[in-house]
Amino acid sequence: MSADLTTISPLLIAVATALAILIVDLIAPNRPTPVIAAALIGLAATAAVTIAVGAGSITTATTAYGGVYKLDALTTFLDLLFISIVAMTIVFAPDYLTPRNLPVAEFATVLVFAMCGAMVIAASADLLLLFLGLELMVLPGYLLAGYHKSDNYSTEGAIKYFLLGSFSSAIFLFGLAFVWGLSGSTSITTVASTLTQVATGQTPFSPGLAMGFAFLTTGVAFKIAAVPFHYWTPDAYQGSPTPVTGYLSVGPKIGAFALILRLFVEALGPMKADWLPVVIVLAATTMTLGNLVALTQDNVKRMLAYSSIAHTGYMLVGLAAYAGGQRQGLEGLLFYGAAYSFMNLGAFAVIAALQKRAGVTSGLATFAGLGRKEPILGLLMVLFLLSLTGIPPTAGFFAKALIIVAAVQAGGWVGFLAVLMVLNAAAAAFYYLRVVVYMYMREPASEAPALRHGRLLWGGLTAATVLTVALGFFPGLILGFIGDAAKAIAG
Repeated sequence: MSADLTTISPLLIAVATALAILIVDLIAPNRPTPVIAAALIGLAATAAVTIAVGAGSITTATTAYGGVYKLDALTTFLDLLFISIVAMTIVFAPDYLTPRNLPVAEFATVLVFAMCGAMVIAASADLLLLFLGLELMVLPGYLLAGYHKSDNYSTEGAIKYFLLGSFSSAIFLFGLAFVWGLSGSTSITTVASTLTQVATGQTPFSPGLAMGFAFLTTGVAFKIAAVPFHYWTPDAYQGSPTPVTGYLSVGPKIGAFALILRLFVEALGPMKADWLPVVIVLAATTMTLGNLVALTQDNVKRMLAYSSIAHTGYMLVGLAAYAGGQRQGLEGLLFYGAAYSFMNLGAFAVIAALQKRAGVTSGLATFAGLGRKEPILGLLMVLFLLSLTGIPPTAGFFAKALIIVAAVQAGGWVGFLAVLMVLNAAAAAFYYLRVVVYMYMREPASEAPALRHGRLLWGGLTAATVLTVALGFFPGLILGFIGDAAKAIAG
């Protein structure tokens, strides 16, 4: 029992952090500073425990509670990434939430509970626990999308997100039920063993199993906003408060890819030749349509929403490269997830900083003259946009390079995805650099003085900037860790 508690201790500390935030808010109501301090201290403790417990599981996985919870290198990497995403979102948020009288404590608490769900997904070795973790992650997301209750756009986005998210969860659960019924177990290891027999021809590939694959793929495609299951994304992103949009663009996406790794790579890995064509089609349509529609957007938040869809397509290329025989595809996917999280959060933090004054929109006109009015913010936005484009030597460039090289080595139709990815990255440069043009080559829309931003915001921007630059210049800082994570999932 004590060994089990030690294995799940990072999750326990995360839950305790959420409860501590609520208690601090009860003691000191409507005071953001102690709440944020409690949240950051709790997240730091969670990260420290994650590193300490995970250090012994880099080479050999540790399980708990009958094997349903697994701690390995992938679990540790993903947990640290989730903690980083939530910590950065919390420090970016007060500058935006406080002027609008939106409570910071509830925001931080809901975020930490969502992180707990993502941590459960990362450690799941059982289909049922995988689904429970997914719901614990996405339900707080519905609340956050409608966090600005008096804003009609926020309410509309939250309703669309909730309805489509609920449908996709039901579809996904149907798929799990089919796989469970045909394998006789919810254990991921047992499912993989059963499907190995199917892949080698010892057991026939039944119509029920094909139906299960179809349901699972559809449910997961909704969660990662892959085309054609992406329609909820632009409205949910544009209507949500900007710090929430930043979180939604990376947190649930990385969590959904964690689910894909545990489900498709581990459980359904023996059948990868059967689901590879579907991933190829999803990757090609997702990155292409996401970029084409982003080209037409005049609202930067909505543009980044469609951009987020395109980046989903890039990450799917890494999954396709793995299914095509290249484990480096998984390493590229994991590195891309980390790099994308930091550079995208940084971009949304700049938008949130500009919207500190209530009533300011996220239209392109808001960015006019930013390079002269607020030169530091302007430079940081340029850095994040260049990284999202994939310009060297930023983290975004190295992340794209890893996936493209893996796809080329896989060959065949996966190699075609590498070419398409390069073309899409070139097309994306147009709408990313258009924001830069407005910042430095357009006159400000108003003569309002530059705003003063809080220390927390600058601290978060500094962290995002350092990580975006460091992962570009020194990718080896985490490549070894990512290699261990890929080995843990793919053998």
